[in-house]
Amino acid sequence: MSTMVSTAPPILANDFRALWREIGADAEAALRRVGESGWFILGAEVREFEKDLAAFWGMREAIGCGNGMDAIEISLRTAGLQPGQRVLTTPLSAFATTLAILRAGGVPVFGDVDATGALDLRLARQLFEAQPDLRWMVPVHLFGQCMDLPELAALRDSFGLKIIEDCAQSIGATWQNQPCGSIGLTAATSFYPTKNLGTMGDGGAILTNEPDLATSARQWLNYGQSEKYVHTLRGLNSRLDEIHAAILRDALLPRLASFTLARRQIASAYREGLHHPNLTLPPASTPESHVNHLFPLYLKGNRESFMDHLRKHHIVTGIHYPHLIPDQPAMQGQCFEIAGSLPVARRLASSEISLPIHPHLCAEDCARVIDVCNSWKP
Repeated sequence: MSTMVSTAPPILANDFRALWREIGADAEAALRRVGESGWFILGAEVREFEKDLAAFWGMREAIGCGNGMDAIEISLRTAGLQPGQRVLTTPLSAFATTLAILRAGGVPVFGDVDATGALDLRLARQLFEAQPDLRWMVPVHLFGQCMDLPELAALRDSFGLKIIEDCAQSIGATWQNQPCGSIGLTAATSFYPTKNLGTMGDGGAILTNEPDLATSARQWLNYGQSEKYVHTLRGLNSRLDEIHAAILRDALLPRLASFTLARRQIASAYREGLHHPNLTLPPASTPESHVNHLFPLYLKGNRESFMDHLRKHHIVTGIHYPHLIPDQPAMQGQCFEIAGSLPVARRLASSEISLPIHPHLCAEDCARVIDVCNSWKP
């Protein structure tokens, strides 16, 4: 088969060299503008990017910060989380989600997920009904798919929940034209390079429609200062750099729509072309609502065998996530709870593999991935 030549060039999970070829001129111009301005921290570039990001998201306020984990922690602190308060969250996510809860003083309560990998909101309702002291929630819009926002809003209203939405993987995702992150008190996102809107380093942002939360968040991220040298809070050092803000504003945010379209086209090709009996695709959603940060498959059979098969054909894959958060060594000695045995989360964690998906993956390489996947012999 011509698409399965072992000497073919590698197909990467993310192609940052191709990204640079596209954005390099704009990024260099942004860097030059910042350098010539003589202002490198919390200046005009951050303010203007925050305005553009808020407008893109349809939110009133955007507050840049150092990274996505800080965005969650600061959100919890500004929303009033008290030490020891319990927070329902997912066991199937990047560890940063839970680490932010712990750093803010909360007690993670891990609930099982549904077939999409996101928190099972039906089970969440049962937990909230049974446990009146459980009134905080940090759901994750996983893999680029928006959760059921009407049901999330119904939970919020029925139980008086304080919700912080982790949108690190889902910028631009919607549910019936409503943006993810619009149900909770805040949305937290990440600009880590692999993200759909990733910069050339670390960065993050908080989105909110609550002006008081925005004001408090701006204090938290800058040593807790309400004005220069007046430290009202015991805050953090978590500022979005001017250079990152300028590159995001000039080179990356204007391309996000086209990058998202490319991801959707790749996901559509995978869905149409993959037909191996041992591969299960994630549940289908409305194509225009999913931003396809990742493309997960679920394997029946030996995961390492499948990954080795793709590796021999120079196709890079990933696993998201091989270990549930409560099973991580760092959780030993921490205060947390597990609601049930988490059977769905454990099944997904043991069988998931992520195929390459990024805006610079060409049609020929996408076809090659499909052919190699379909030719796997377990």
